[in-house]
Amino acid sequence: MKKLIDYINKHVLVNVASLQIVSVITRIIAGLLTSKAIAVFIGAEGLALIGNFQNFVSSFQTLSIVGSYKGVVKYISKFKDDAIKLSKTISTVFYCGFICTILLSAACYYNAELIKDIIFPSYNNYTLAIKVFAIVLPFYALNLFSFSIMNGFSKYKILIIINIIGQILSVAVALLLIYQEKLKGALISVAIAESLIFLITLVGIINRKSLIPLIKANNVSLRFLKKLTPYSIMAMFSAVLLPLVAIAIRNYIIDNIGYKDAGFWEAMTRISKYYLMFVTSLMALYILPRFTEISNKRDFKKEVLAFYKTVMPFLALGLLLIYVLKHVIVILIFNEEFLPVENLFIWQLLGDFIKVLSMVVAFQFIAKKMFWYYILTEAFLIIALYLTSVYFINYFDDVKGAVVAHFVSYLGYYILILCIFWTSLFGYKKHR
Repeated sequence: MKKLIDYINKHVLVNVASLQIVSVITRIIAGLLTSKAIAVFIGAEGLALIGNFQNFVSSFQTLSIVGSYKGVVKYISKFKDDAIKLSKTISTVFYCGFICTILLSAACYYNAELIKDIIFPSYNNYTLAIKVFAIVLPFYALNLFSFSIMNGFSKYKILIIINIIGQILSVAVALLLIYQEKLKGALISVAIAESLIFLITLVGIINRKSLIPLIKANNVSLRFLKKLTPYSIMAMFSAVLLPLVAIAIRNYIIDNIGYKDAGFWEAMTRISKYYLMFVTSLMALYILPRFTEISNKRDFKKEVLAFYKTVMPFLALGLLLIYVLKHVIVILIFNEEFLPVENLFIWQLLGDFIKVLSMVVAFQFIAKKMFWYYILTEAFLIIALYLTSVYFINYFDDVKGAVVAHFVSYLGYYILILCIFWTSLFGYKKHR
């Protein structure tokens, strides 16, 4: 525990941890307020449709930037003192991202009817929300491009402050739209939420005018694009496919059980996302940078076990407390209509505990660029989530099957991860 605290104090807290905590809390509060508004003004059926649209938006946003954010941050950080290489990096990302985003926006806009039939099955016409999303998508891509530059130049404070202000602006707009337009307003708020942050990010761009001349079409580098490709594929694989699988599962629930039950599953998923934000933020701040630094199996094993011993007991207690207070939580975040969600807690909590256990070890795939291991394990998880969901939904004839599938899938994923890292975690012996 002392080592973890010392590391965070030395490498994290001094610069960004306090602001990062505020950012996470702001995001959670924004989510809670939006969820409450949806419960009051729209209801469980509407929440199911909003969940589908959010998953669609998430997938297309990742595609629009070709999943390149983390890779771009790394290379900008690496080349920030080399004007030529920095120009090639920024130019390649900007022009390739621009072409990809425009093509994707056009495809989304002109196929809005087809997309509507997939994400809003047998329901009212909400094509407008899809077209609005297509129009604002380039602003999201520009925002992420700007974020990657600020992150690469270690402008952590302004980055997090922009996130905080952006969250406040987004939730204010969302609440207003939900109040005035109900479901249509909620869908439009989902479409524009992330793009709105670009208005705040403009301040950061203005402060870095010196970078604009570096963006030149003749500096686009295919060699750099090739280096970026593994990062992009790894980022896109799960970030695009997992939301699409969630849409498929939710549609299966809608077709076989009903919209309201699909809304209950979405409500449980939202609650899970809120309490896991703290843990995933800690892992992003500590585990990934630490795994990147270590170079031998012994230190990898020590870090994994240290995290298990210091963090997981607190997570277990937190999840137990959430289970005990599940009635209060459902009423607080939603309302009485959502009380059936209480029946979903136990399997969701167990699945989330296993999920965190597996994520800690799986970060090594990203830290050490273990490309094929990452792709194959993520493919296993994606396929398992859908197949087990279909099986257990049919078996229980209830939405409970979806959360049982969540637990079973992550248990299988964790076992697979342990098999891959068996030697690293269990095979190391001290030399006498």
